[in-house]
Amino acid sequence: MATVGTTISSVQPASAVGSILRAGLLAGVLDGTDAAVFTVIRGGTVKRLFQFIASGALGPKSFAGGWSTAALGLGFHFLIAIGAAATYYALSRKIPALVKRPALCGPLFGIAVLVFMHYGVVAISAIPLRPFGTASLINQVFAHILCVGLPIAYMTRRARLQ
Repeated sequence: MATVGTTISSVQPASAVGSILRAGLLAGVLDGTDAAVFTVIRGGTVKRLFQFIASGALGPKSFAGGWSTAALGLGFHFLIAIGAAATYYALSRKIPALVKRPALCGPLFGIAVLVFMHYGVVAISAIPLRPFGTASLINQVFAHILCVGLPIAYMTRRARLQ
């Protein structure tokens, strides 16, 4: 039964965990789709893309694991996206600008995630650190701005203002 006269202020705030999961899953889907399309355009396969992600933990043997290691890589991909969303949400509780200015802070956060992933996570993983090619760098920058930073920032803003 619908209640007449419900206002935004009377709606319960979204749970932090639910908000983080939704933002992380959206960013994971968008970023994963971008990576898959970019990979296929360049002649690769989606299976190999996600095996590559799994190789961060498994090393080169990931590529012999078939779809099971690709699924593991997909899981890692979403774990990272949810971790990024949790980080932004936590920071937004201490830094109000992250909620007030998502159009600015989201892209900056997306770039920060890219830098952290490349120079932090990949650097300590079983994947050898290699420089980006020009096309890959351009794609990575735009994907992390549009598919990671902005969705996480706007979904966090929405959740925090409810």
